[in-house]
Amino acid sequence: MTAAVPAFPAIGVTAELRLVEVEDARTLRRFIDLPKHLYRGYPAFVAPLALERRQALDPKKNPYFRHARARFWLACRGDRAVGRISAQIDELSLSRHGATLGHFGLLDAEDDAAVFALLTEAAEHWLKSQGMDHVRGPFNLSINEECGLLVDGFESRSMMMMGFAPPYAARRLEERGYRKAKDLIAYDYDLGSTGPIDPRGMLKRVTADGRVKIRPLDMKRYREDLSMILEIFNDAWSENWGFLPFTEAEIVHAADSMKPLIRPDLVWIAEVDGAPAAMIVALPNLNEAIADLGGSLFPFGWAKLLWRLKVRGLTSARVPLFGVRKRYHRSALGAALVLLLLQALRESGEKGGFRCAELSWILEDNTAIRQVIEGIGGRPYKTYRIYEKALA
Repeated sequence: MTAAVPAFPAIGVTAELRLVEVEDARTLRRFIDLPKHLYRGYPAFVAPLALERRQALDPKKNPYFRHARARFWLACRGDRAVGRISAQIDELSLSRHGATLGHFGLLDAEDDAAVFALLTEAAEHWLKSQGMDHVRGPFNLSINEECGLLVDGFESRSMMMMGFAPPYAARRLEERGYRKAKDLIAYDYDLGSTGPIDPRGMLKRVTADGRVKIRPLDMKRYREDLSMILEIFNDAWSENWGFLPFTEAEIVHAADSMKPLIRPDLVWIAEVDGAPAAMIVALPNLNEAIADLGGSLFPFGWAKLLWRLKVRGLTSARVPLFGVRKRYHRSALGAALVLLLLQALRESGEKGGFRCAELSWILEDNTAIRQVIEGIGGRPYKTYRIYEKALA
């Protein structure tokens, strides 16, 4: 349950522009549908599936809400929705990153300073009423879901679970006093690149004694393998900026959610002495399959989606999960595990008809992994920015 808060004061509200809190199915539908109306005509925007968005925002279906609470608002001009925003307080984040740090997210609005002011003030007011003195975002809703505001690469192809924002959004947010906290880099990787991944033959030497083995996901033990992959992620990323672990419920939820998209030949696990040590997960780029569906699977969207996924096939993929257990960080064996996984993905992806993969996201100051990715031909092509602000 959301704690009771004072009524939102009339900050910047005029007869023309007003704030509407999302409290019922009708306003939630308008909240979810808003981006496709705002960004119609932007070539790089793909409307997410409304069904998936409803489930993501449903406290009964998204385990994120077991440790977090949120509020959602629309900005309306007359009867027309012109902006939206969320504000979240995540107990896991509070315990790891500061007891008074709140989040905002799902920020989409037309290019109007008054709309951005109304929305950000609504989120800030609620967060302050809950005892927060700083805000960071955007997170939709967690750092383990969509996060960051697109600030570079606006014309690049749309990628699943990587949000879209128009060029004016960063400027409008910065006008409200928000400043950069961290940049997240998305890499474009040509799977058909002819450059060798291991020009010095290190991988052959590392695997020669049989200690290191690599295998694809086993669909017969799917839940077990996916749980293992997310446990590796929790260990590998535990010291990264902004990290939040997947809870046990979120691991189960993620495994079930990803299953329709999972291809075993795009998911690889590396083992050292029989123990899981590293993993990489690539998913077919769902946005490529739903680009013309307008966010709806009805009446014929289901058939189109299934045909594109199962028959025609897709040519792009995204790597949302990639990690090496902490004990192998900053070691020659750790570097070899990274290259082994990337080589397996490149070979199997090409064989499966994929031409490119997005490796995202990578922290701007994670120089070790950035050097590896760039060393094999990865090209930074989009930047997402996390913003923060002190709440006076």
